[in-house]
Amino acid sequence: MMMDRPATDRGPRVNERIRVREVRLIDANNDQVGVVATDVALARAREQGLDLVEVAEKSRPPVCKIMDYGKYKYELKLKKRQNAKKQHKVVLKEVRIRPKTGEHDYQVKLKKARSFLLKGFKVQVNVLFRGRERAHTEIAKHHLDRMAEELVELGKVEVPAKMEGYRMIMVMSPTPKAMAEKDRRERAQEEEKAAQKARRKARRGHGEDDEDEDEDEDLDEAGDDLDESGDDLDESGDDLDESGDELSDGEDPEASDES
Repeated sequence: MMMDRPATDRGPRVNERIRVREVRLIDANNDQVGVVATDVALARAREQGLDLVEVAEKSRPPVCKIMDYGKYKYELKLKKRQNAKKQHKVVLKEVRIRPKTGEHDYQVKLKKARSFLLKGFKVQVNVLFRGRERAHTEIAKHHLDRMAEELVELGKVEVPAKMEGYRMIMVMSPTPKAMAEKDRRERAQEEEKAAQKARRKARRGHGEDDEDEDEDEDLDEAGDDLDESGDDLDESGDDLDESGDELSDGEDPEASDES
């Protein structure tokens, strides 16, 4: 018995993937042409350097439109991102330092906090204490005040420095300048991706393999996921660094206070 394969949504059928005999055609100017043979509709699209895209597959015959399919997908993706921005999803990233953090490590953490703010994330800066380090909270306060001052153009202090158990925290949110820079970078990335796809399409020959374009789109989205997982790996690295410090010192905060 044959097993049904799970349905995969690869988008509308385009060019040679449209295998019906006739289609109801809409030209590039949104004018109704009427019912024509699929070969004729495809030839008209080719003459204009455009694609034949099925926009209503359940109609009989299906409705197809002549358009630039690459541009159409790009505009859909932009609209999806804009709608996602309107949902105001808040992401909080963490940066961890110690009272005895040196200048080099401080600059690394500062760069990471700047990167998070430029991506539109809130940043919580944690200064972690062990044992008698809690007697020197002024050092931690100095670290946080310095970071807030150096990031003043990109981050606004939302929660001022305060103690929470064995750590001092400060929360910063991105400024309008940081959000504008984030939008500019996203637009530049989208335009570069669109240009790369156009160059690949030109090298392959117009419309020879539309499935390759779908695979390229999947790779682009996978790249975005890898960027986000990279941020999570950075934070996991902070956790490992802190755990490594504790293992090497062999010291427990509670035990240190009691000794």
